[in-house]
Amino acid sequence: MKLSSKGRYAAMAMVELARQSTDSAGGRSISLGRIAESQGLSLAYLEQLFNKLRRAGLVQATRGPGGGYRLAVAADRIRLSDVMFAVDEPVRTNACPDGSGRGCRGQGQCDCHDVWNALGAHILSFLGAVTLADIIQGRSHEFVAPGLGCKAICAEDWDLAVREEADQVRPSVNVNLARLAARR
Repeated sequence: MKLSSKGRYAAMAMVELARQSTDSAGGRSISLGRIAESQGLSLAYLEQLFNKLRRAGLVQATRGPGGGYRLAVAADRIRLSDVMFAVDEPVRTNACPDGSGRGCRGQGQCDCHDVWNALGAHILSFLGAVTLADIIQGRSHEFVAPGLGCKAICAEDWDLAVREEADQVRPSVNVNLARLAARR
């Protein structure tokens, strides 16, 4: 599963807007040019994304000199899932065509269909738990799934940490895969 640039850029821009809004007195508007420059993003692309974010009620636009955007809601009330849905970023973990009834292989569902759907639910749950304020305050690592902890994210030796976590998690995964296979 990979987020498109649309979702990543929208999240980066919203975090930057929230950060700059809290740094400025009175919550003044921040220009998209300033956000684009600080994040290394395309201004034209940000304009398209911010139109969607505005329609979703996450940002407010101000025209004229000193105009720009500001958050329409406090940063601790805007979840990453709100941002993703506002810019129409789907969270898809399977390759099944939407609503077709065909599976990812053009027939029925593959054996892993339920696993991929469960993964998608976990991703949505994670995105729904993390707010812009959490990211700004460096708390996003607190939302890592139970059992994984921060070790896999913060370790200096990433490969070693992943192997250690996999060794700890693998027995429960094997049990759950066996249950899934038994249901079929």
